[in-house]
Amino acid sequence: MSTERGTPLVEMRDISIAFGGIKAVDHVSIDLHPGEVVGLLGHNGAGKSTLIKCLSGAYQMDTGEIFINGARAEIRNPRDARALNIETIYQTLALADNLDAASNLFLGRELVTPAGFVDDARMEAETRRIMGRLNPNFRKFKDPVKALSGGQRQSVAIARAVYFNARILIMDEPTAALGPQETQMVAELIEELKAQGLGIFLIEHDIHNVMKLCDRASVMKNGQLVGTVNVNEVTDEDILGMIILGKKPDGVAG
Repeated sequence: MSTERGTPLVEMRDISIAFGGIKAVDHVSIDLHPGEVVGLLGHNGAGKSTLIKCLSGAYQMDTGEIFINGARAEIRNPRDARALNIETIYQTLALADNLDAASNLFLGRELVTPAGFVDDARMEAETRRIMGRLNPNFRKFKDPVKALSGGQRQSVAIARAVYFNARILIMDEPTAALGPQETQMVAELIEELKAQGLGIFLIEHDIHNVMKLCDRASVMKNGQLVGTVNVNEVTDEDILGMIILGKKPDGVAG
Protein backbone atom coordinates (compact mmCIF):
# COMPACT_ATOMS: atom_id res chain seq x y z
CA MET A 1 0.00 0.00 0.00
CA SER A 2 1.27 3.48 -0.78
CA THR A 3 2.47 5.39 2.25
CA GLU A 4 3.80 8.55 0.64
CA ARG A 5 0.29 10.00 0.44
CA GLY A 6 -0.55 9.62 4.11
CA THR A 7 -3.22 7.42 5.62
CA PRO A 8 -5.70 6.00 3.10
CA LEU A 9 -9.36 6.86 3.54
CA VAL A 10 -10.14 3.18 2.91
CA GLU A 11 -7.85 0.21 3.05
CA MET A 12 -9.25 -3.23 2.25
CA ARG A 13 -6.63 -5.84 3.15
CA ASP A 14 -6.60 -9.44 2.00
CA ILE A 15 -10.38 -9.67 1.50
CA SER A 16 -11.88 -13.08 0.66
CA ILE A 17 -15.50 -14.15 0.34
CA ALA A 18 -16.89 -17.42 -1.02
CA PHE A 19 -20.38 -18.47 -2.08
CA GLY A 20 -21.04 -22.21 -2.15
CA GLY A 21 -17.36 -23.02 -2.12
CA ILE A 22 -16.56 -20.68 -5.03
CA LYS A 23 -14.22 -17.83 -4.11
CA ALA A 24 -15.93 -14.72 -5.46
CA VAL A 25 -13.15 -12.56 -4.01
CA ASP A 26 -9.79 -14.18 -3.37
CA HIS A 27 -7.29 -12.33 -1.12
CA VAL A 28 -7.78 -8.87 -2.64
CA SER A 29 -6.23 -5.67 -1.25
CA ILE A 30 -7.10 -2.18 -2.50
CA ASP A 31 -7.03 1.31 -1.05
CA LEU A 32 -8.51 4.75 -1.64
CA HIS A 33 -7.21 8.20 -0.66
CA PRO A 34 -9.10 11.46 -0.01
CA GLY A 35 -9.81 13.38 -3.23
CA GLU A 36 -9.20 10.29 -5.37
CA VAL A 37 -11.31 8.21 -7.74
CA VAL A 38 -10.39 4.54 -8.05
CA GLY A 39 -12.08 2.62 -10.87
CA LEU A 40 -12.94 -1.05 -10.39
CA LEU A 41 -13.03 -3.01 -13.61
CA GLY A 42 -13.44 -6.58 -14.75
CA HIS A 43 -15.85 -8.85 -16.59
CA ASN A 44 -19.21 -9.71 -15.00
CA GLY A 45 -18.42 -12.19 -12.26
CA ALA A 46 -14.87 -10.88 -11.81
CA GLY A 47 -15.66 -10.03 -8.18
CA LYS A 48 -15.60 -6.23 -8.24
CA SER A 49 -19.20 -5.74 -7.08
CA THR A 50 -18.84 -8.45 -4.44
CA LEU A 51 -15.66 -6.83 -3.10
CA ILE A 52 -17.29 -3.43 -2.84
CA LYS A 53 -20.40 -4.90 -1.18
CA CYS A 54 -18.13 -5.93 1.70
CA LEU A 55 -17.37 -2.21 2.12
CA SER A 56 -21.01 -1.10 1.77
CA GLY A 57 -22.18 -3.70 4.31
CA ALA A 58 -24.32 -5.67 1.85
CA TYR A 59 -22.05 -8.72 2.28
CA GLN A 60 -19.82 -9.87 5.09
CA MET A 61 -16.33 -10.96 4.08
CA ASP A 62 -15.04 -14.36 5.22
CA THR A 63 -11.49 -13.14 5.87
CA GLY A 64 -9.60 -9.88 5.68
CA GLU A 65 -9.69 -6.47 7.31
CA ILE A 66 -11.09 -3.05 6.44
CA PHE A 67 -9.50 0.14 7.75
CA ILE A 68 -11.21 3.53 7.55
CA ASN A 69 -8.87 6.49 8.16
CA GLY A 70 -6.32 4.02 9.53
CA ALA A 71 -8.68 2.52 12.13
CA ARG A 72 -9.93 -1.05 11.83
CA ALA A 73 -13.64 -1.04 11.01
CA GLU A 74 -16.36 -3.61 11.63
CA ILE A 75 -18.89 -3.40 8.80
CA ARG A 76 -21.65 -5.94 9.41
CA ASN A 77 -24.48 -4.19 7.56
CA PRO A 78 -25.28 -1.03 5.56
CA ARG A 79 -26.03 0.87 8.79
CA ASP A 80 -22.46 0.27 9.98
CA ALA A 81 -21.18 1.52 6.63
CA ARG A 82 -23.27 4.69 6.79
CA ALA A 83 -22.04 5.34 10.34
CA LEU A 84 -18.53 5.35 8.84
CA ASN A 85 -19.68 7.91 6.21
CA ILE A 86 -19.72 5.33 3.42
CA GLU A 87 -22.59 5.84 0.96
CA THR A 88 -23.48 3.82 -2.11
CA ILE A 89 -25.13 5.28 -5.19
CA TYR A 90 -26.60 2.37 -7.12
CA GLN A 91 -27.48 2.46 -10.79
CA THR A 92 -31.16 2.34 -9.87
CA LEU A 93 -30.56 5.46 -7.66
CA ALA A 94 -33.32 4.43 -5.19
CA LEU A 95 -35.24 7.67 -5.66
CA ALA A 96 -38.98 8.12 -5.04
CA ASP A 97 -40.19 9.08 -8.52
CA ASN A 98 -43.29 11.01 -7.44
CA LEU A 99 -41.45 13.25 -4.95
CA ASP A 100 -39.39 16.37 -5.64
CA ALA A 101 -35.65 16.78 -5.08
CA ALA A 102 -35.94 18.04 -1.48
CA SER A 103 -38.33 15.26 -0.45
CA ASN A 104 -35.91 12.72 -1.91
CA LEU A 105 -32.91 14.32 -0.27
CA PHE A 106 -34.52 14.02 3.17
CA LEU A 107 -36.50 10.81 2.58
CA GLY A 108 -36.73 9.02 5.93
CA ARG A 109 -34.72 11.84 7.57
CA GLU A 110 -37.19 14.73 7.20
CA LEU A 111 -36.51 18.04 8.91
CA VAL A 112 -39.30 19.12 11.26
CA THR A 113 -40.43 22.42 12.77
CA PRO A 114 -40.41 22.93 16.56
CA ALA A 115 -44.12 22.07 16.44
CA GLY A 116 -43.28 18.69 14.87
CA PHE A 117 -44.47 19.35 11.32
CA VAL A 118 -42.35 18.50 8.27
CA ASP A 119 -40.40 21.67 7.45
CA ASP A 120 -40.74 21.79 3.65
CA ALA A 121 -39.33 25.32 3.36
CA ARG A 122 -36.16 24.46 5.27
CA MET A 123 -35.70 21.21 3.34
CA GLU A 124 -35.99 23.08 0.05
CA ALA A 125 -33.56 25.77 1.24
CA GLU A 126 -31.04 23.11 2.28
CA THR A 127 -31.49 21.31 -1.04
CA ARG A 128 -30.89 24.55 -2.95
CA ARG A 129 -27.76 25.17 -0.87
CA ILE A 130 -26.20 21.74 -1.46
CA MET A 131 -27.20 21.74 -5.14
CA GLY A 132 -25.66 25.20 -5.53
CA ARG A 133 -22.39 23.63 -4.46
CA LEU A 134 -22.65 20.45 -6.51
CA ASN A 135 -24.64 21.30 -9.60
CA PRO A 136 -25.28 25.07 -9.89
CA ASN A 137 -27.32 24.60 -13.09
CA PHE A 138 -29.95 22.51 -11.33
CA ARG A 139 -33.28 24.38 -11.47
CA LYS A 140 -36.09 21.83 -11.19
CA PHE A 141 -36.66 21.95 -7.45
CA LYS A 142 -40.45 21.69 -7.66
CA ASP A 143 -40.67 18.82 -10.18
CA PRO A 144 -41.09 15.17 -9.24
CA VAL A 145 -37.77 13.42 -9.89
CA LYS A 146 -39.37 11.22 -12.56
CA ALA A 147 -39.51 14.40 -14.71
CA LEU A 148 -35.72 14.91 -14.37
CA SER A 149 -33.05 13.76 -16.78
CA GLY A 150 -30.68 10.95 -15.85
CA GLY A 151 -27.87 13.32 -14.95
CA GLN A 152 -30.16 15.47 -12.81
CA ARG A 153 -31.44 12.38 -10.99
CA GLN A 154 -27.85 11.33 -10.41
CA SER A 155 -27.08 14.74 -8.90
CA VAL A 156 -30.04 14.39 -6.49
CA ALA A 157 -28.73 11.00 -5.33
CA ILE A 158 -25.20 12.39 -4.92
CA ALA A 159 -26.49 15.49 -3.09
CA ARG A 160 -28.33 13.23 -0.63
CA ALA A 161 -25.14 11.29 0.12
CA VAL A 162 -23.01 14.42 0.48
CA TYR A 163 -25.56 16.25 2.63
CA PHE A 164 -25.46 13.40 5.12
CA ASN A 165 -21.66 13.63 5.37
CA ALA A 166 -20.50 10.92 3.00
CA ARG A 167 -16.70 10.83 2.86
CA ILE A 168 -16.49 7.62 0.87
CA LEU A 169 -18.77 7.20 -2.14
CA ILE A 170 -19.35 3.98 -4.03
CA MET A 171 -20.76 4.68 -7.50
CA ASP A 172 -22.05 1.84 -9.64
CA GLU A 173 -21.70 2.74 -13.33
CA PRO A 174 -22.97 6.29 -12.83
CA THR A 175 -23.05 7.15 -16.55
CA ALA A 176 -24.37 3.83 -17.91
CA ALA A 177 -27.67 5.12 -19.32
CA LEU A 178 -26.63 8.71 -20.01
CA GLY A 179 -25.91 10.65 -23.20
CA PRO A 180 -22.71 12.67 -23.76
CA GLN A 181 -23.96 15.91 -22.14
CA GLU A 182 -25.30 14.10 -19.10
CA THR A 183 -22.09 12.08 -18.81
CA GLN A 184 -20.14 15.35 -18.79
CA MET A 185 -22.39 16.65 -16.03
CA VAL A 186 -21.64 13.60 -13.87
CA ALA A 187 -17.92 14.02 -14.64
CA GLU A 188 -18.13 17.58 -13.31
CA LEU A 189 -19.98 16.37 -10.20
CA ILE A 190 -17.22 13.84 -9.57
CA GLU A 191 -14.55 16.55 -9.97
CA GLU A 192 -16.41 18.69 -7.42
CA LEU A 193 -16.60 15.80 -4.95
CA LYS A 194 -12.87 15.16 -5.38
CA ALA A 195 -12.15 18.83 -4.70
CA GLN A 196 -14.10 18.47 -1.43
CA GLY A 197 -11.82 15.60 -0.40
CA LEU A 198 -14.22 12.70 -0.88
CA GLY A 199 -12.86 9.36 -2.02
CA ILE A 200 -14.83 7.54 -4.72
CA PHE A 201 -14.86 3.91 -5.79
CA LEU A 202 -16.28 3.77 -9.31
CA ILE A 203 -17.53 0.40 -10.56
CA GLU A 204 -17.26 0.65 -14.33
CA HIS A 205 -17.46 -1.39 -17.54
CA ASP A 206 -16.49 1.45 -19.86
CA ILE A 207 -12.72 1.85 -20.08
CA HIS A 208 -13.08 5.33 -21.63
CA ASN A 209 -14.97 6.50 -18.55
CA VAL A 210 -12.25 5.08 -16.33
CA MET A 211 -9.55 6.88 -18.32
CA LYS A 212 -11.56 10.11 -18.07
CA LEU A 213 -12.86 9.97 -14.50
CA CYS A 214 -10.39 7.92 -12.45
CA ASP A 215 -6.95 8.50 -10.93
CA ARG A 216 -6.22 4.80 -10.52
CA ALA A 217 -7.79 1.63 -11.85
CA SER A 218 -7.95 -1.73 -10.08
CA VAL A 219 -8.71 -4.66 -12.39
CA MET A 220 -10.16 -7.95 -11.17
CA LYS A 221 -10.42 -11.31 -12.91
CA ASN A 222 -11.84 -14.55 -11.50
CA GLY A 223 -12.04 -13.08 -8.01
CA GLN A 224 -8.42 -11.99 -7.92
CA LEU A 225 -6.79 -8.58 -8.27
CA VAL A 226 -4.85 -8.39 -11.53
CA GLY A 227 -3.32 -5.11 -10.38
CA THR A 228 -3.83 -1.43 -9.68
CA VAL A 229 -2.39 1.14 -12.09
CA ASN A 230 -2.19 4.91 -12.33
CA VAL A 231 -4.52 5.84 -15.18
CA ASN A 232 -2.15 8.50 -16.55
CA GLU A 233 0.59 5.87 -16.97
CA VAL A 234 -1.38 3.38 -19.07
CA THR A 235 -3.43 3.23 -22.28
CA ASP A 236 -6.94 1.89 -22.91
CA GLU A 237 -5.27 -1.16 -24.47
CA ASP A 238 -3.19 -1.78 -21.34
CA ILE A 239 -6.32 -1.87 -19.18
CA LEU A 240 -8.17 -4.01 -21.71
CA GLY A 241 -5.26 -6.44 -21.61
CA MET A 242 -5.51 -6.62 -17.84
CA ILE A 243 -9.23 -7.38 -18.05
CA ILE A 244 -8.92 -10.02 -20.79
CA LEU A 245 -5.50 -11.57 -20.19
CA GLY A 246 -5.36 -11.10 -16.43
CA LYS A 247 -1.88 -9.63 -16.38
CA LYS A 248 -0.40 -6.20 -15.88
CA PRO A 249 1.32 -4.43 -18.78
CA ASP A 250 5.11 -4.60 -18.81
CA GLY A 251 6.99 -1.78 -17.14
CA VAL A 252 4.00 -0.42 -15.20
CA ALA A 253 4.44 0.20 -11.48
CA GLY A 254 1.80 -0.15 -8.78
